[in-house]
Amino acid sequence: QLQLVESGGGLVQTGDSLKLSCAASGRTSSRYTMAWFRQAPGKERELVAASGFTTGNTYYGTSVKGRFTISRDNARNTVYLQMATLKPEDTAIYYCAASNGDSAMASLFPGLTYDYWGQGTQVTVSS
Repeated sequence: QLQLVESGGGLVQTGDSLKLSCAASGRTSSRYTMAWFRQAPGKERELVAASGFTTGNTYYGTSVKGRFTISRDNARNTVYLQMATLKPEDTAIYYCAASNGDSAMASLFPGLTYDYWGQGTQVTVSS
């Protein structure tokens, strides 16, 4: 069983940067498509970024493209989300997730089944 633990959230100001970490245990994260989701109060959960494990494809949500970067350190069994130029609308709980699936088309990553989830980390961006 794959366990995921997020860290790195906090309170920052508009324009700041923040790096989230997702430490995997139990199994190696290199065998999964790894993703970051977020959910703001009163809004649906959305896929922010994902990294395919066989294709190497990456997906970014429209609202974060060009500002967020997902990366993997397989030696540390850790996935990161580097967030730059943060905006108040980025305020949300950020969740790390893993899927057994992958896709040759990154646009299909939102449709994958994500079987494993972390507990989430809060990111708050003040204006």
